[in-house]
Amino acid sequence: MGDVVVEVISKSIVRPDESYNEESDRVKIHLTPWDLFFLRAEYAQRGLLFPQPDPDTHFISRLKSSLSVALNIFYPFAGRLVKIENQHDGTASFHVDCDGSGVRFVHASAKSVSLSDVLEPADGHVPEFLKRFFPANGVTSCDCEGISDSLIAFQVTELKDGVFIGFGYNHIVADGTSFWSFFNTWSEICFHGGFDSDHRRKFPPLVLRGWFLDGIEYPIRIPISETETPPNRVVVLGTSSSLQEKIFRFTSRNVSELKEKANGEVSADDRRISSLQAVSAYMWRAIIRNSELSPEEVICFKLLVDMRQRLNPPLEKECFGNMVGFATATTTVREMLNNGLGWAALQINKTVGSQTNEMFREFAANWVKKPSIILMNGNEASSNSVVVASSPRFNVYGNDFGWGKPIAVRAGPGNTRHGKLIAYPGVDQGDIEIHTYLSSAVLEKLSTDAEFLKHLCVV
Repeated sequence: MGDVVVEVISKSIVRPDESYNEESDRVKIHLTPWDLFFLRAEYAQRGLLFPQPDPDTHFISRLKSSLSVALNIFYPFAGRLVKIENQHDGTASFHVDCDGSGVRFVHASAKSVSLSDVLEPADGHVPEFLKRFFPANGVTSCDCEGISDSLIAFQVTELKDGVFIGFGYNHIVADGTSFWSFFNTWSEICFHGGFDSDHRRKFPPLVLRGWFLDGIEYPIRIPISETETPPNRVVVLGTSSSLQEKIFRFTSRNVSELKEKANGEVSADDRRISSLQAVSAYMWRAIIRNSELSPEEVICFKLLVDMRQRLNPPLEKECFGNMVGFATATTTVREMLNNGLGWAALQINKTVGSQTNEMFREFAANWVKKPSIILMNGNEASSNSVVVASSPRFNVYGNDFGWGKPIAVRAGPGNTRHGKLIAYPGVDQGDIEIHTYLSSAVLEKLSTDAEFLKHLCVV
């Protein structure tokens, strides 16, 4: 397509509805080591493509009214991240002030774009114009803008024959599990027009994450230098204009075949490889095979893991907050290519299994002694690393605001780099879609790799 014009129709702040009591409901959320680990991360951004609503539904006002009710339930999103600098010792501390300040809401229009332009791009890559449908491009948790900005932001863009709802949220405040719980609630409120008190009662009060490591004093103080984003970020493979995006779909049949193959290649004791682990291993092997790395090169695979039920005592499954751990598998190119799918999947399986209560607590205790904040697009990002975020278990396609369920899901800018894979459920039950970020050179080879294409289809 030519240059896409995105016209901003309105910008507003949506606050929790009138039942939110700023004094009694105002909560201060102290941040754990794992929250603070994400201080330099950009806002995670996702978006859903919907059919066109009937103009008579006044869908923008309905979205904002229902969002106001949803923020009354998920009130941390309507708060602000506060930074306190302790000049006497050169440290800073952070907390979330649930002050009801509200969230950014942008209404935009891109009438030259049709659903088919998003779903069936001419070159097969995720179209470049899609980046302009997201509301928090470049916003980082610890930047000045991130601290004064809302902790979640929305952009609703009207297309020629559809609507795209893009959103970005601060990973310090919530992980994918908490975000989709909020989004599911918002869409349900909007669908039912449940803006009255009777409807609100059906939603239980929010359960905040109650976990904090014994023996760690809070607020945690970290060196101010660690909280500042370096002015000159290191550019690595795939973080420049060479980075391209493509979506690969594994049908339920593809997934079953890969899972069966992976489990068939390991011992009976190890036959517990999941669908996502099998698909992830398949992607990992194919990317490495097409990356022209030397056999001795050390390679890593990282997967975000929900820790709620892995802690002792376990947290409630629906508790709100950021409770993810990084499971990391490390091997060499030679070892990867000399072994099959089952072996690679088993490495992922083992590292997921290693995410235990003891490991998580050890990480937190050590982190406080020597704080280290990840820089998603900096030195930690390399051509040797594959990272999988999100989950095909999230309820993405059940979100109906009143004019139909989503047609597609897309990831937006933020924390993207070569080797980043974002896993979603497909539209059809049992399908898995992988939104893939790779350097153009690797993606070109991958897209013509007959062995790779045998078990999937390109969206």
